[in-house]
Amino acid sequence: MIDSAQDGSRLTLELQRVSETPSLPSQAQLHAWALAALSEQSGPVELVIRIVDEAESQVLNRDYRGKDRPTNVLSFPFEAPPELPAEAAGNLLGDLVICAPVVAREAAAQGKSPISHWIHMVVHGVLHLQGLDHQNDAEAGIMEALERKILASLGVADPYQIEKET
Repeated sequence: MIDSAQDGSRLTLELQRVSETPSLPSQAQLHAWALAALSEQSGPVELVIRIVDEAESQVLNRDYRGKDRPTNVLSFPFEAPPELPAEAAGNLLGDLVICAPVVAREAAAQGKSPISHWIHMVVHGVLHLQGLDHQNDAEAGIMEALERKILASLGVADPYQIEKET
């Protein structure tokens, strides 16, 4: 199923639900969480969130990251083809691919509410689409601090503190 929602001129979200997992977040929830993570981004943005099962996540993770296993979230920032003029790309931020079964399994294993973990995955992925990363300690510190701030504004406990305690 493909849905699209727009928040005025700020965020256009295309949602692709191809997972068989029950109890997925709503379009409105995903939109609100992505919008919160765009607090540092100016201007209108277009984003695709694709919710998948493990088989698709594993193929994408293998093909794009060299890791032959499903993962919670993959971020694909939009890269315009060289022949496309920059203005033709519009405001495409990129695509998030979220694996519903992995998110559910991680939430249970980490003692988190499923909704809190979904919020974290959307915020984390959108920050990646905006160029943040955690490849080294300095980058991780910056990204995690921003995640904590955004998640707190959404009423979600510090996910990194929870991980350290378990």
